[in-house]
Amino acid sequence: MNYQLLNPLRWRKSFLALILGGIIVVWFTFIDTYSIWARVELSQRKTELKEKKEQLKKETQVLKQKIENLETDPFLLERIAREEYGMKKEGETVYKIKEVE
Repeated sequence: MNYQLLNPLRWRKSFLALILGGIIVVWFTFIDTYSIWARVELSQRKTELKEKKEQLKKETQVLKQKIENLETDPFLLERIAREEYGMKKEGETVYKIKEVE
């Protein structure tokens, strides 16, 4: 008779252990601050930021090259001043010609 009482007790303990284990798995997977879900999101964000960093590095290199070109090439500087800012030399008349489409 004592042996028959052990089986339901063992079954209850196993069931409780399974429930507790399931709760722990759910906790660490979804709820906890350092959950797997949060780590995946942070990893994706890290990848996006690395890509943006590389893009910004390339843009910085292009802008540095443009600055260097403007500092070393006076003709380029003059062309940009005339075309983009409408500047002209003293006593000079500028005619703008519109292209026909």
